[in-house]
Amino acid sequence: MYKTANEIAIELNMPIQQVLRYIYEGRIKAVHDGEQYLINSAQFDTYHEQIERIKEEIDIWKSTPIPEDIDVKDED
Repeated sequence: MYKTANEIAIELNMPIQQVLRYIYEGRIKAVHDGEQYLINSAQFDTYHEQIERIKEEIDIWKSTPIPEDIDVKDED
């Protein structure tokens, strides 16, 4: 499915200028139909999967309790 650069910018939560710069640099593959750039959104599937995996890892990290320090001695 093809989306416009504006739609991709909203989806990726980045400014349109950055998306256009990535297109000019070749980091995002796009076709120009004479009026606008069209981007195949399937190229971002891996990106979205990686973001979701990282979010899950961060949630696991946040919910892991901090272990007690083994050097702490009970003074009682």
